[in-house]
Amino acid sequence: MDASLKMRRAAALATFALFALGGVGQLAHAGVFDDDEARKRITATNLRIDQLQKDLEDRVATLERQLKSGALVDLANSVEGLKSDVAKIRGQIEVLTYELDQSQKRQRDLYVDLDARLRKLEGAPGPATSDAAPADTAAASAAGAAGAGATSNAPEQRAYDAALEQFKRGDYQSAITGFTAFVKTYPKSSLAPSAQYWIGNAHFARKDYKAAIASQRQLLLTWPDSSKVPDALLNVASAQSELGDNAAARRTLEELIGKFPQSDAATKAKQRLGQR
Repeated sequence: MDASLKMRRAAALATFALFALGGVGQLAHAGVFDDDEARKRITATNLRIDQLQKDLEDRVATLERQLKSGALVDLANSVEGLKSDVAKIRGQIEVLTYELDQSQKRQRDLYVDLDARLRKLEGAPGPATSDAAPADTAAASAAGAAGAGATSNAPEQRAYDAALEQFKRGDYQSAITGFTAFVKTYPKSSLAPSAQYWIGNAHFARKDYKAAIASQRQLLLTWPDSSKVPDALLNVASAQSELGDNAAARRTLEELIGKFPQSDAATKAKQRLGQR
């Protein structure tokens, strides 16, 4: 082989070698670039994971501090305590309501008994005088008068007692109807003021406080000299208090004390006002 051919082959091999080395370099450069990009993405992902983990750890640490400090436990205990207190208060209210109902019933029975005793005293005949007639004649005259009075007042008394019995049974509407009919039928009766008083008291028992006040005011207007007036004023004050008008109730109690200072109703009025 001549020298010129050898030189051409050597040049070709050199050129191929340079080309091959250049391709490898390009491939190597491309490989390095892809690897750097991947590393960047992996680094960014790791940073994000680290941040999420830190946030989670911070939240867990906060919950642990709250649990250690007892804040949540104290809150739960407070809620349970409040539930228990509410249950106790409800029970106490039920007991107080029952006691109030019983007290009102005893008060009604007391008024009924007192009214019956007063009526017996008012209807009892007076003592016979020795100088008016002989003893046997006076006794006979008194007995005859009492019998005549009892006979003439029998329907009146029965009507009153029937309405009063309805009140005692707790049938307040029927009692109102009965006593109202009594007042209309026997407006001049000595029992008419008492009947009007029981009308107001029955309205109060039905919690119709405005009607109770109106009924008792009618008693005060029609029979201002009745022995029932102090009790009527006391009932008016009670109804005003139930309506939330404490100022009016106080004025009524003061009126009662001023006009009837020696009455039992005035004593109760003083107790309500905190007086002695």
